[in-house]
Amino acid sequence: MVRAYIGTYTKKESQGIYKIELSEEGRVLEVASVAKVENPTYLALSSDNKNLYSVSKTEGKGSVTSFRVLEDGRLEELTSVQKEGNPPCYVEVSHDDKYLLSANYHTGTVDSYSINDGALETLLSTDTHEGNGVHPRQEKPHVHFAGFSPSGNYVFTCDLGTDEITSYKLNAGKLEKVQNVKVKAGSGVRHIVFSSDETRAYAMTELTSEVIAFDYDGAGNLTNPEYYSTLLEDFPVENKGSAIKISNDNRFIYVSNRGQDTIVVFENVDNKLKEIQTISTEGTDPRDFALSKDNKLAVATNETSGTITVYAVDQETGELDVVQCGVEVPEAVCVKFV
Repeated sequence: MVRAYIGTYTKKESQGIYKIELSEEGRVLEVASVAKVENPTYLALSSDNKNLYSVSKTEGKGSVTSFRVLEDGRLEELTSVQKEGNPPCYVEVSHDDKYLLSANYHTGTVDSYSINDGALETLLSTDTHEGNGVHPRQEKPHVHFAGFSPSGNYVFTCDLGTDEITSYKLNAGKLEKVQNVKVKAGSGVRHIVFSSDETRAYAMTELTSEVIAFDYDGAGNLTNPEYYSTLLEDFPVENKGSAIKISNDNRFIYVSNRGQDTIVVFENVDNKLKEIQTISTEGTDPRDFALSKDNKLAVATNETSGTITVYAVDQETGELDVVQCGVEVPEAVCVKFV
C-alpha cells in the first residue's frame, strides 16, 4: 500500500490535511481527514517520515506547524511558530531534519527555522527580497519556493515577482546569499528541481508557462539558461504554470499547467528537452502533483474541482496513464508521498 498526504485550502469545505491510501496499482483505497488546520496549502515530510510540516494560519497570523505522524497515518500537532502577515506558500525540511525553510509569496521573504526532535522551535533567519517586474502581478517580490539542492549544501529560492532565482548557504541555520540569477523578464519563476548528480537544474515559470533548463555547478551557481514552452502554440486561454518534478533517473521532467489543466512530460535527450506527452489532469486547476518515491505512480491535485487524479508511470517511456480520476479531496493543493 502507498500513502500520501494532501494539503488544502480551507476556504470552503476542507477540514485541513488529508491522508490517501493507494493500492500498488494506484487505486484509491481511502481518503481521510487527519488534521484540522487552517489553510495547510503546502506540506513537507522529514527524511524518516516520522514528522510532517505544514504552512498554516493560526490566530490570524501566518505560521508553520509541526506534527508527529502516528502509526495509522493520523497527525498529532507538536508546535506552531507564528509570524505577522499572511501564511507562507511553501515549506521544505533539510536533509538532516534540523532546519525548515518557508517561502512567503505575500511578504517576499524566505525564513529558516530550527527543528528539535521533530518539533519546530525558533525563527533563525529571514531574507527579504527587493524589486519588481514588468507583469501586473510583479508589483513587488513574491517568493514562491525555498528548497535545498540534492546534496543539501545550498538553498534556492524562486521569486515570481522579481524574476530571480537566489542561492544561499545555510550556516548554522542562517541564510547567507551566494548567487542571484535574473531570468527572462515577466516569466514569473515559481519552482525549481535539480538532477541528482547536481549538473542540471530545471525551473518552471508561472506567467509564461516555460521550463528553464540550467547548467549547475553543484556549488550554488546556475548558468546557461534555455527556455522551453510547455503549451501548444497559440493556446487560446490564460494559463498559469505550477509544479515541476524530475524522475529518479533524471531522464524525465514533468510540469503542470492550470488553464490547459494538464501535465506535460519532457524527456532529457543529451541535455536538451523534448516534449513527449501532454495529458489531462481530468480536473480543474492542477496546482501541484507528485511522483511516488519509486516513480511508479503520480497524483495530481485539482484545486478548483476539488479532485485528485492518479496515474501509472511507464518506467521505460516516462509517460503517464490515468488509473483513477474524480476522487474528491476538497480544495486540494499539495501532495506529498510517504
